[in-house]
Amino acid sequence: MSTSSKYNIWSLSLHWLMLFLLVAVYLAIELRELYPRGSDMRNAFKDWHFILGLSVWVLLLLRLVARFLHQTPVINPPLVKWQAIGSKIVHLLLYVFMFSMPLLGWLIVSYEGHTVVYFGIELPQLVVVNEAMAETLEDIHETVGEAGYWLVGFHALAALFHHYVVKDNTLKRMLPW
Repeated sequence: MSTSSKYNIWSLSLHWLMLFLLVAVYLAIELRELYPRGSDMRNAFKDWHFILGLSVWVLLLLRLVARFLHQTPVINPPLVKWQAIGSKIVHLLLYVFMFSMPLLGWLIVSYEGHTVVYFGIELPQLVVVNEAMAETLEDIHETVGEAGYWLVGFHALAALFHHYVVKDNTLKRMLPW
């Protein structure tokens, strides 16, 4: 644990940038529905969904490095045991979510026989074409994505609960000001 009352600038920046990216990923895939299949705008939103999703994956790797290099600030007053356990579970689920969703997306595109272009770099196909597997993974990706709405929302509500009800410094540790 750290004696500091706030996260370091790297952890703060990565946390809020990843939130911004997650919102953008969701917006891109939802906004594509406004356009007809095969249209340039629909394809552009889908491409941005891939690019932003893979950016979450890249930033997650950086965030894990930052997490191991910098200590976590202490929560004052300390959490009761069930809250500490719950916090660890939710954070683990968030990390698993942010790691697995971009990878699932990449696998889906690969199983469909397409390539993902990430900021001009054509990424390799991870698997051989298999439409049935693509559809199965797409269903999983969509279901986990919907669960992600709830998970991120619960995480935000928990921070607000700690700030306004418990009155500890959980939220303040992650605020940039």
